[in-house]
Amino acid sequence: MKAQRGSITRSVEQPDRSIRFYLLYGPDDSGSRGLANKLLKALDAEKLALTGAAVKADPALLAAEAGAISLFGGARLIWVDPAGDDIVEAVEGLLEAPAVESLVVAIGGALRKTSALVRLAESHGAALSYASYALEGRDADRMVIELGRGEGLQMDPSVASAVAAACDANQSIVAHELAKFALYLGASADRPKELTREVVDLLGAESGEGDMMRLGDLALAGQANKLFEELDRVALSNSEAIPVIRALQRRLIQLTGLRAQIDQGKGVDAVMTSMGKALFWKDKALMQRLLSGWTSERLAAMLERSSALEKAIFFSDEPPVAALEEELVTIARAAQRRG
Repeated sequence: MKAQRGSITRSVEQPDRSIRFYLLYGPDDSGSRGLANKLLKALDAEKLALTGAAVKADPALLAAEAGAISLFGGARLIWVDPAGDDIVEAVEGLLEAPAVESLVVAIGGALRKTSALVRLAESHGAALSYASYALEGRDADRMVIELGRGEGLQMDPSVASAVAAACDANQSIVAHELAKFALYLGASADRPKELTREVVDLLGAESGEGDMMRLGDLALAGQANKLFEELDRVALSNSEAIPVIRALQRRLIQLTGLRAQIDQGKGVDAVMTSMGKALFWKDKALMQRLLSGWTSERLAAMLERSSALEKAIFFSDEPPVAALEEELVTIARAAQRRG
């Protein structure tokens, strides 16, 4: 079945047990992942990640995992990412199985409407498909307000608009930013706090550009010597540690979405071309190096590390710059070993 924009949120927040396969695709990769995370939360499930390549290599794997009972008895959501037409055989086996214990969600990226996987998901009663497109205007503002409510944040439309603009309406970046605002304010679902423009300006995504972004880029590129020189040049203060981490996180989120396209079979050059004017010409060599060197799994692990470091800095009495510099050097050395 094909879901519409007006019903997709309800479909993932209140999942119908007759649906066993969800295909979330479209050019807004962050929107697809956001919906998949809503489904994961609604099911109160453990995420079992499978790559499209693994499913292709063993088409029976998907139905087998979906039919298996969890070792600890809890719910599982089988998450296939990235997914393309090469998993059609496996999805057919899943849909033909007599029963399943776990639901399956697939992140399809920019699949064409003529895709065999899209056609299968749209035509089968036990499957649901939805194409995500970048939100604009009031739709983007509503998305920010809705995500903020889940973090215990209350805001007026002008603040939501500022957050959406700073994050280019990318739901993954918005979610990360709102989680940081909530942490700073001590907000939660049962203790809501107001998010003001002053807090957004102080801690927001745009506060980590320039030198802040360059430090993370040098680390990810494995350019340890240049990183040391840059750290000496900028002489970070303790108050600048968090903006540097956030600039690094923005780059990691950007790379994660682009790398997913490569995992689906696109070449690095084609992915970079698809960025259009969003990629500054001076950054082309850097982006090519990063996209060629970092896998999706390594990027996800690095994003988790950066989030853990940020939380540790918030609650530690240790000098934050020392912890940040140590992490940047660790990243640079890992990148060198990979190269």
